[in-house]
This record gives sequence, C-alpha cells and structure tokens, in this order.
Amino acid sequence: MNKLSIFILLFAILFSCSVSEPPKAIGPVPTERQLAWHDMEFYAFVHFNMNTFSNMEWGFGDEKPELFNPSELDCRQWARVCKEAGMSGIIITAKHHDGFCLWPSKFTEHSVKNSPWKNGKGDVVQELADACKEYGLKMGIYLSPWDRNHPDYGNEKYIEYFKNQLTELMTDYGEIFEVWFDGANGGTGFYGGANEERRIDRTTYYDWENTRQIVRELQPMACMFSDAGPDVRWVGNEEGWARETNWCIIKRDEFAPGVVEDLEDLRSGQIDGTHWVPAEVDVSIRPGWYYHPSEDHKVKTLPHLLDIYYNSIGRNSNLLINFPVDKRGLIHENDVEQILKLAGAIKEDFKTDLAVDEKIVASNTRGNSNKYKVENVTDGDPDTYWAADDEVVNASITLDFEEPTEFNRFLVQEYIQLGQRIKEFSLEALVNNEWKELASQTTIGRKRILRLPNTITTKIRLNIIDAKACPVISNIEVYKAPKVLVEPEIQRNKMGIVTVKAFDSELDIYITMDGNEPNIKSRLYAEPFLFDKKSVIKAIAIDNEGKSSPVSSETFDVSKQRWSVKGIFKGKSQTEFIFDGDPETAWSLENKPPVDIVIDLGENLNLKGFKYLPDQGRWNPGIIFNYEIYISKNGKNWGNPVSKGEFSNIKNSPIWQEKTFPVTTGRFIKYRALSSAEENGKVGIAEFDIITD
Repeated sequence: MNKLSIFILLFAILFSCSVSEPPKAIGPVPTERQLAWHDMEFYAFVHFNMNTFSNMEWGFGDEKPELFNPSELDCRQWARVCKEAGMSGIIITAKHHDGFCLWPSKFTEHSVKNSPWKNGKGDVVQELADACKEYGLKMGIYLSPWDRNHPDYGNEKYIEYFKNQLTELMTDYGEIFEVWFDGANGGTGFYGGANEERRIDRTTYYDWENTRQIVRELQPMACMFSDAGPDVRWVGNEEGWARETNWCIIKRDEFAPGVVEDLEDLRSGQIDGTHWVPAEVDVSIRPGWYYHPSEDHKVKTLPHLLDIYYNSIGRNSNLLINFPVDKRGLIHENDVEQILKLAGAIKEDFKTDLAVDEKIVASNTRGNSNKYKVENVTDGDPDTYWAADDEVVNASITLDFEEPTEFNRFLVQEYIQLGQRIKEFSLEALVNNEWKELASQTTIGRKRILRLPNTITTKIRLNIIDAKACPVISNIEVYKAPKVLVEPEIQRNKMGIVTVKAFDSELDIYITMDGNEPNIKSRLYAEPFLFDKKSVIKAIAIDNEGKSSPVSSETFDVSKQRWSVKGIFKGKSQTEFIFDGDPETAWSLENKPPVDIVIDLGENLNLKGFKYLPDQGRWNPGIIFNYEIYISKNGKNWGNPVSKGEFSNIKNSPIWQEKTFPVTTGRFIKYRALSSAEENGKVGIAEFDIITD
C-alpha cells in the first residue's frame, strides 16, 4: 500500500469517527431523577384529609381531630383503582393548609393520633405506602408549607417544625418519587386561637435552600414540585391542559413558590430557559379537590378526560389526576367508573402501532452512521435515536406504508437526554399522490401526540422546520384510534331550536322525535333544526364501521318561545337563563328569600307539574330548598299554592328536581323560593320547565 492510499485510509477512519460522535447536548438537560419522573407520565393525586369531613376546600385550622373518622378507609382500593387505570403512582395530601396530619407526627397533637379512627393508632401515610408497594406503584407526598393551625406560623419556630415534619415523611415511609409544595402560603387562619391574618415573605421565609436539602439527602431520587420547581413546575392552571408550545426549560431563578408574575411562562416554558423544569398538569376528576356529595353528578366525562390526556401527556407534560376520596375513605364509585373508562379508551387508542416494521427514510442521517439510523425511531428502544448532522436544523423523516393505510394519531418523542431542540415541525400525508399538511406545530419534547382526522395515506412525512441544533428523535408511533362512542348531547333552546352533538365530529348522528329507538335507518342529523312540540327526542352516534354509542334521550314539553319573566324582575339581565335550555348558565339573586319569580307562559296551558335545576356553579351557587308554586290565568289572582314543600338533599345532590300536582289551567306561574339550601341565602335557577297534561 503506497503512502497516498494509507493517507486516504487514515483520513477516512478519522472522518468516520468524527462524524459518528453523538450530538452535543444543547441547553439544560434533565437529571437522572427528572428522567425517571418523565417516565412515570401518569399518576394520581389523592386529596383526603380534614377537609373531607368538614366539607371544605381550605380548612381554617380550627377543626378538631375528632372530626376525622373514615368508616371504611382502604388504601388498597386506591392503589388497585390507580393500577387498573394505568397510573404509576399516588401523591397523598399528608398535610393540607389546615395543618391536620395524616400520620402520627411526633411534633404536633393535630393529627390522626388524636382522632377516633383506629382509636388514634392509625397512620394513613403508612397504609398508603404499604398499598403502593403491594401494587407496584410509587408514592409521593404533598406537604403544605402553610399551616393555619400552628400557633408559630410566621416565625422561626414554625420553620423548625416544618423541617421536622418533612424529615419524618422523608425518613419513615420508604422511597418517595415526588414532594409537592403548594404555592398557597400565608393569610387568615386559626393559628392556635389567634384567629388573625399572617403574611410571610414567600421568597425567604421557608429557608428553601436548606429545607429542600432535606429532600435531596433523604430522598435523592425525589423530584420537588412547586410553582417553578426546582425539579417540576406548575402548568399555570388546574383545568388539565398545557400549551401546544411547551418547553421543559425556564429561567428558574426568576421564580419563587407562590410568586409568579406571568403564568404564560409556566404554561409555555421559556425557549431561553436556564434550567430543566418540566410541566406537570394537575387536575381533579371533579370540580373540587376534596370530596363534596353535591359533586357526585359532576365527575368529568370520558370525552373531557380524553381531552385532558391529549392536552397534557400529548403536549409534553406529566398528568396528575386527583381523586377526592370520600368520607368512607374510598375513591367514589362514580370516579372509579370514569377513570376506568379513560384507561380503556387510552388502551384502545394505542393498541396497534402502524409504524412498526414499515419502511422509513430520513433526508439526512448523522455521518451516515448506522448508530444514528432512522430505523431507530421505530425499534421500540428508548435508548436509541436518529440524529442529523450538526449543521442540519431542518430535516424530514418519511414513513412508507407501501399500501393505503388509515390513521388518526401521530406520536413523536425527542431524545431529551440531549436537551429539547425542536422549535417548529409539521406533519404531511400523501393523499391521492399529493402531499397534504395535517398539522403545523411548535415544540415536541419528551412526548407529543397529535389527534388528527381519519386519513388514508401511503406515506406520512415529519418535517423538522426549525430547531436549536440538529434534531434528535427517539420514537415515532402511528395509530388508528377508534371513535369515542358516548351518548350524543341533545339541547333545545328557548326558541325551540334543537342541537345534537357527538364528541367526535366525524361520527354520524341519527335521531328520532317520537320516542322510538334510533338506528341507522332513522333521520340523519345534519344541523340544528326547529322542533317546538312536546315530545321525546332520542339520538345515537354511529361510526363508519357500524359501531354505535348508547342512546341519549331528552324529554321536551311545550316550546318556551313565548315565555318571559314578569314582576320585579321584568327586563332584568340574565333572567332568560332560567329557560334558555343550557344547564351551564344560571340566573341568581342575592336577595334573601322569600323571593317570587313570575313567569308568563304566553298562553293558557293545562299544567300538572314542574321541573327545577339549581345553579350548577361551583362557587356559592343559588339553590332553592323550600318552595311554593302558584298558578294564575291573569297574573293577578293566584289562590292557594298547587305545590309546596322541600327539595330533599338538594344541597348534596343539586340535580333536576321534578314535582307533580293536580292538573291546573293557567298562563302564569309564580315560583316562590321560601329558603335557600345554602347559608348564603342565595336563590338561583339554572333551568325551569313545566309538565303539561
């Protein structure tokens, strides 16, 4: 071999080695504990504490330990439900703002050791730790920094107390995966009988540097959550969604627990962030975080929960769904039913990966190296990835199905060990030999899932349009998720216009207007229509494979086109919410009962009953308890009430109430609210309807 040949060979070897080096990390990268946290993805919050028994969201701190007495507490039930729902762990409210401790802390008498539950010998945290271990789940701890019970809150003695309790929890209950510090700190409280307002400097009071060190030393793999970390950040809302643009990085040192000037920075992250602090989406399966009997009928529906899943995990966040455990000490049956529906739907959505074993090519591969080949993105191994050359910040990956294939979900993941890189991407499908753009998005991060219309294609193409550095993709998956077949929603407004909605706009809806069961031969619903007659309307949703939803049914009486409110409320704003057909709107009045609401039906009708739906709002709703109903033909002569009494248990169950009475002819109805079910005395009506003969 001559000198030139040797030189060429050596150059080739050196060149091959240089271009095959892995990409350099760009910006902040996750720690080992954060990577483990990312992999957990979906886990549970359990709000169960003194508030469960006082029917509060934030206790004042003056509640007695004797109030805490669950009748059937079973942490194994919690763990079993979470395991069946596909969750990976449970975070428990060991101490909320009211200061009551679910473990027998050595540092306070305000705990389970002075409750009647198990004669003061119980420990909820230990029982949960045991249940999690049995079911292969990890456990997390919520410990409120604020304590409305403790007499020393606001001075240095409390900080020692807080650190002592944190040490107990980090020492006595095995491995902890997350420690949750709430941002609500300081305000009015019992404070050992002082009953006053105490404010603290949230940036310095808790000695966070040394307090957090307790967690670091005792639970080195535990991530700490607060508004801005240090390990995991709040997503900026409690509604169950992250922004479509979601960076895992923020300028962490510019934030402090409970001190956030711009929620957008938490919701979207910051492209120029200095620390890896990914978002966690926390949301309750009910309106409230703690259990309230009045919310038994307000558990989130499957469509709502699916939206939460795709808008959290599908947008580069972890999902923390809360169960408000009830007074028995159990996850309520309604909550169990809905979370298992979600688990089943997720399983079906991601049942068969259409990308496996299909032909795949990239516009560029790093150094033409087999180590970074594009086939790595479909090999199912999270430790392998495709990467482009350093100078390439836009590239494409094309998946060739070779024959027409229908899909509606696209999942993509960056190899975040090297940082979050992609700033903009799009997805295209080859439809009828033409490339059609299906989505144009920004960030990817740990996981991004796109919900798309059903599309038949032979090829799909992921276009990396812009990135901070060469793109690094670890995984691509493609699915055809089934349609969500839940009961269609039927509503009729005041003018008699009927609207029917299915969760998925691609489903066909069939209706009947005579009370008969609908099927594929029934009338196809196309758009809202006028139907001002008394009847039962039923609807069913059917997909293109012939699978159908359960039948929904709504009973409508006479149309309300001519209805109006008279008397002292005539012309008042929002009074028509009383009969607008939308249960989410409500008319309410601060006047203390008794209050008369007079409705003109516009014509004489033979009446035999009425229906009432109270205000469905969460905060201080108006709920009528005692009532009287009067009927008049002229609006002047009323006579005796045709119906009177109470709506039993309406405060705990604010659902439709129906009362009947002997047939009475009249045009005017006087609905007299004699008392409110709420202490605030507020009167409210979401919907009012009549029953005619």
